[in-house]
Amino acid sequence: MINIAEVKETNDMIEKENLDVRTITLGISLLNCIDDDLDRLNEKIYNRITTVAKDLVPTGKAIELEYGIPIVNKRISVTPIALIGGSACKKPEDYVTIAKTLDKAAKEVGVNFIGGYSALVSKGMTKSDELLIRSIPEALKATDFVCSSVNVGSTKTGLNMDAVRLMGDIVRETADITVDCECNGCAKLVVFCNAPDDNPFMAGAFHGVTEADKIINVGVSGPGVVKTALEKVRGENFEVLCETIKKTAFKVTRVGQLVAGEASKRLGIPFGIIDLSLAPTPAVGDSVAEILEEIGLERVGAPGTTAALAMLNDQVKKGGVMASSYVGGLSGAFIPVSEDKGMIDAVEMGALTIEKLEAMTCVCSVGLDMIAIPGKTTASTISGIIADEMAIGMVNQKTTAVRLIPVIGKDVGETAEFGGLLGYAPIIPVNEYDCSAFVNRKGRIPAPVHSFKN
Repeated sequence: MINIAEVKETNDMIEKENLDVRTITLGISLLNCIDDDLDRLNEKIYNRITTVAKDLVPTGKAIELEYGIPIVNKRISVTPIALIGGSACKKPEDYVTIAKTLDKAAKEVGVNFIGGYSALVSKGMTKSDELLIRSIPEALKATDFVCSSVNVGSTKTGLNMDAVRLMGDIVRETADITVDCECNGCAKLVVFCNAPDDNPFMAGAFHGVTEADKIINVGVSGPGVVKTALEKVRGENFEVLCETIKKTAFKVTRVGQLVAGEASKRLGIPFGIIDLSLAPTPAVGDSVAEILEEIGLERVGAPGTTAALAMLNDQVKKGGVMASSYVGGLSGAFIPVSEDKGMIDAVEMGALTIEKLEAMTCVCSVGLDMIAIPGKTTASTISGIIADEMAIGMVNQKTTAVRLIPVIGKDVGETAEFGGLLGYAPIIPVNEYDCSAFVNRKGRIPAPVHSFKN
């Protein structure tokens, strides 16, 4: 039986501690839209999305109203567009028309973002993959809600360094082409290693080819809930600390399970996974950095930060898997600089550097996320940073990602404003020594020896 104390606890999580369902993401396969005529292809894509997703936003709002649980975003992910447009698209501009169709469909059904303007090139690029990748800057400039991702490596295949080099150019070009809005086209572009097929979070969501025809994935978040729980065990030993995080993660995941089940039933679409990720926002009290500081760090970035984050990430996963049989996506702790007030403060104070953030990505759920870097940063330096982060994912058999924002016209000591959930970020310094001779080598970095498991 649920008692009144548990009801009050849940209410406090929502009202005082920023517990929310961060997203209901509807995954839609577009494989049945493939056509060799571009106009017909765009028409099929638009009709498919607006038909399948027509009730997504009203259903999310109804669940939110009925249960009193905030559902911050309603989103769509689609099959990687490089797989869908190959027959019809002969030049990058053709792909841009598909991006505009996705954007139009997203606006029609009222979702916050649509992901899947993507290419999977961990071992090599087809002509279609390359055309889509080269279209990304213009596609992100021409749309409002489209998000793009490119998977350039995996533990099984190694790193496609040709794609890594190209993505450095693409990130730089995207910044240049969206300079009038603080280069925030780059905020909708992420580069992956070991990208999951069922990630509900943007900008990296896409509907993998291993997924069902349509699926409901839910992302839950509650950094403030975890921090509040840890305040009650201040000074206790590590066992108490870990048990507190696990129990809190369990409760948060059960909220997501409830919402996912209701959304699946009402929409008549199968439930996929719950992604329990401590995803911060710029709001005070909704910070992963503040959790780490509550654990015992004067400032995030201090010695011990990586160990504290490793423990937090592991306990979140352990609590989550006990609450749902279908925990997936990324599930753990996110460390996006611009979206976390504690991270922003640590960077401004000099406690947190890009090198320390890279070390932290070895043990958390994603990677170098929402980091504003000087506008003068070269494409080859961006490629080198991507290569470093992808290598961490490849060798450690985990998902890693890079979402860098070169802010044209700004340098270290200045700030970039992105707005909304994307927040703001101080420009962080990067190592300016040249790596172009390395990233300009052609081919692949081979898969690590421990990937051979057959």
